[in-house]
Amino acid sequence: MQQLKVPSVVRLITNKRGVFVELSERQKKIIEIVKTNEPISGDKIAEQLGLTKPTLRSDLAVLTMTGILDARPKVGYIYSGLPFDPLLQEHLFDVQVEEVMSNPVIIYPHTTIKDATTSLFMYDCGSLYVIDEESKDLIGLVSRKDLLRSLLNNQDLDLAIAIIMTRMPNLVVTYPDMTILEAGSLLSAHEIDSLPVLSRETNQVVGKLSKTKVVQHFIKLGRELKHEQL
Repeated sequence: MQQLKVPSVVRLITNKRGVFVELSERQKKIIEIVKTNEPISGDKIAEQLGLTKPTLRSDLAVLTMTGILDARPKVGYIYSGLPFDPLLQEHLFDVQVEEVMSNPVIIYPHTTIKDATTSLFMYDCGSLYVIDEESKDLIGLVSRKDLLRSLLNNQDLDLAIAIIMTRMPNLVVTYPDMTILEAGSLLSAHEIDSLPVLSRETNQVVGKLSKTKVVQHFIKLGRELKHEQL
């Protein structure tokens, strides 16, 4: 599987203190547009720059994940008022997915839709990872929406989950050694709720990274930095 790299919209600078981010000119323009017009939608930002919204997804992901902008559903982007603290940048690139990820809920291709639905609610998770029984490699994913759709369509609940799952290689994944910023950018760019975490040596699932975990990480980091400043 191809190794994912830091998005091209992020420029890294290394010095004695660590690894930092330098915002691009386009990202700085986005900040100024939001400051002047907040709240403002992604479409409106793209319109002012003469670009399409998909072109700006990675830029907006960087600005929201670093706390400079705040994205509010059905409202738009607002300026948080927070400076881009180099200490925060360093934390972002030091913390890896393996430090934040949670345990995945695993099922098999022959698991029935009924049993999968039970597992989803029993473990209170948004997605189930389907693995091959022999190799243990990830072969698919079933989301809460997939199961809800099957129930609404009156599908036979005794059918195998393999019928409705999304199959590899159509899944967006992350790895234990990727940074939270990289993985968070993937979550934002693809508008998904979680990522399976795969071993780089195999295609086996070693964890799960959800939007909730990413948000909890930044809240914890923000509180720690605020406490240090007191």
